[in-house]
Amino acid sequence: QLQLVESGGGTVQPGGSLRLSCLVSGGTLDYYSIGWFRQAPGKEREAVSCISYSGGITNIAGSVKGRFTISKDNAKNTVYLQMDNLKPEDTAVYYCADVDYGLTYCNPLDGWGQGTLVTVSS
Repeated sequence: QLQLVESGGGTVQPGGSLRLSCLVSGGTLDYYSIGWFRQAPGKEREAVSCISYSGGITNIAGSVKGRFTISKDNAKNTVYLQMDNLKPEDTAVYYCADVDYGLTYCNPLDGWGQGTLVTVSS
């Protein structure tokens, strides 16, 4: 069974950057599509961005357009989320998950890990 562990969260000032990592085990990124999701306090979990096993990218959250970039390193079995120009409204717990990937959708398939907390505050 696929296992995913998120890391890289922390506290950053507005305008700052963070890079989140999602280490995948129990399978390889050659065969799995992975997405990043986030849940802000008091809000529903939402999809942010997903990358297919073949490298296709679907960005779901319009609010992060031009600021967040998803990528992966198959050799390291790791998916990244580079977050630049962070805003207070990006504060959330960020999760990665294996997904049902499409050009316009990104649906999580299995359960959630512990996530990694990102706090954007001055």
